[in-house]
Amino acid sequence: MTEAPLSTSPTRQVITAKPGSNVLDDALARVRALDPALAVTLTREVDAIRDSRKFGLVFEKHLPESVRLSGHPVKRGVKVARRDSTNGEATRTWRVLKVTGVDADRVAHVADSAEPIPVNDLVVVRDFGEPIYPGLKSVERIERGQPSAPSHIVINGENHHVLQALRMTHRRAIDLIYIDPPYNTGNQTWIYSDNYVADQDAFKHSKWLSFMERRLTIARDLLKDSGVIFVAIGDDEHHRLRMLMDQVFGPQNFLANIAWQGSGKNDARYTAGGVDYMLAYAKDEPTLAENEVRWRVVKPGVDHALEAAKQAWEEAGHDSNEATRLYRAALRTLRGTLEPAVFRYDQIDDQGRVFQAGDLSSPSLRENLKYALHHPITGNPVRMPANGWRFDPSAMKERLEDDRILFGPDESTTPRLKRLLVDQADQVPYPTFTTPRMPGSKRLEAILGDKRFPFPKDHEVLMRWFSAAAPSDAVILDFFGGSGSTTEAVMRLNAADGGTRQSILVTNNEVAAKDAKALREAGYKPGDTEWEARGVCRYVTQPRVSTVVTGIRSDGSTYSDGLAANVEFFDLTYLDPDRVSRAREFEAIAPLLWMQAGAVGKCIAKEPPEAWALSDGYAVLTDVDANEPFVDGLSAVEEPPPLVFIVTDSPSEYDHVTGRLPQRTRPHRLYESYMRSFEINVEAAQ
Repeated sequence: MTEAPLSTSPTRQVITAKPGSNVLDDALARVRALDPALAVTLTREVDAIRDSRKFGLVFEKHLPESVRLSGHPVKRGVKVARRDSTNGEATRTWRVLKVTGVDADRVAHVADSAEPIPVNDLVVVRDFGEPIYPGLKSVERIERGQPSAPSHIVINGENHHVLQALRMTHRRAIDLIYIDPPYNTGNQTWIYSDNYVADQDAFKHSKWLSFMERRLTIARDLLKDSGVIFVAIGDDEHHRLRMLMDQVFGPQNFLANIAWQGSGKNDARYTAGGVDYMLAYAKDEPTLAENEVRWRVVKPGVDHALEAAKQAWEEAGHDSNEATRLYRAALRTLRGTLEPAVFRYDQIDDQGRVFQAGDLSSPSLRENLKYALHHPITGNPVRMPANGWRFDPSAMKERLEDDRILFGPDESTTPRLKRLLVDQADQVPYPTFTTPRMPGSKRLEAILGDKRFPFPKDHEVLMRWFSAAAPSDAVILDFFGGSGSTTEAVMRLNAADGGTRQSILVTNNEVAAKDAKALREAGYKPGDTEWEARGVCRYVTQPRVSTVVTGIRSDGSTYSDGLAANVEFFDLTYLDPDRVSRAREFEAIAPLLWMQAGAVGKCIAKEPPEAWALSDGYAVLTDVDANEPFVDGLSAVEEPPPLVFIVTDSPSEYDHVTGRLPQRTRPHRLYESYMRSFEINVEAAQ
């Protein structure tokens, strides 16, 4: 390869690497020949670059994201945009210089604009990184479950800010996270920094990765050490997401790449496609192994088979032969929905149990497994397998007493093991499965009464994975809540197995691009009642969850008998910093305290006039001067609430109160200015 000089200077040359060599090493060699002292300095610098170089996924980190603070007061110094400016183009923002006028005639004088703008046409915009003060405002509560059961939570708000709030209330408290983020396909528009990201956007992949990295970083903090996360994704970003998950969670915590074949196209050129994925990672896989966690799922069709057997047993009048005949006839009609292993369980015994005959011989020769087994009628030893029996004498005795050994008419026949279907009902889940997506869409349409949301996740598929990967009392978080499939899955799973799982669902009230266009043409803007009514939370998520729990649709028609569950819907709110500095705003953070305590029972919604209050799961002391009656009140309760919030700016006062609390209570300190306890500065928090 020819090396051409860049100039006549002997020190300016094009540096090219020899085959098999490194460009930097070759460059250093040439510098060393010309200036040994300079080469020593450059070598140190190159080594430093090599030490700090990032391997793996490298992308442009777009900053900042921004969010519209609906309802936040427009006043001097804030940044604003027009309420109707989200149209796929760059959103123009201004800094407010002053506000004049009264009531509906108020106008904002902004920089770079000669004409003032009506305040009602503006919305405050806040960049990530600027301090904000989040609160929660309850918009609906449904109580149909046990008072002791935790409430399911649905929050309408910007998910990054909600995650920041949860970082303070649920750090290391979440058992399972499931999210279905934007797939970034180009066919589905999604919003980054207040603008739709188009397929033609040259930075769409790095924007998506920046967007996801911020949220996944916080999500990792929320998981227990034994927690797991599932992230649904399509082909377009699958490979990038896998690398991003490796960076955030560590490649050693990768658990599975789950492939869901949900549809397909027969006219495709190469493959039918139609595959979605779920990347599963642990917070700390060694903790799962140490706890001997093993994922298990019910074999497909087991429930149907057991129900058919129950009906056959009753119809046959508890006659095992007739019940077996009826059951086998029913199995033939169910064959298409059963695993082959389930179909082989085709007999019913004298106790109505479904079974199949299995081998009783030991797979390997062991002398302690060779002993005499006597026929129950003849009393003679039966024929023993060459390697001996599968069970030792003690285990064999247990199975004999439970009628789990099948003998022949006499001792000449080797006995068989009665394998019960209920004992073989689960299996290790396969990382690939085929389930049509269409039923999930049809079920959502039936719940809402019409079609409102494209491609909802099937709650039955989610139930299967939640049951396998999380305990029956798990806290399950979904911060891309969409249509609400996760909440329905958790509630129905509890109804099926008696669990006490709690779901926390976060979604926004974003209006689909097609609907937004129609609303603008009709003269509506973001923030208008008509506009907000078509957002995903108000139009899909909330009515879906409400209908599933109550059984009554929004139009008053009946969908079902409902479910025994408690649910509360909240809006994320943003408080004015000036108001925070002047007032303590207890009501804004009250739901956050209630959630941190497990969302059980009643929320202490208002600042207690006696300066302290007790609820089912927590207690609040808002003035340390009232610590005497507070401690007495806690001591008088047979089971004091486990979590205690104490409001004080003084560490010594806090220590004084905590030293007198009953045992097994967990104290938590809040500042006198309540909202500053929950102040969010997004970038600083990372």
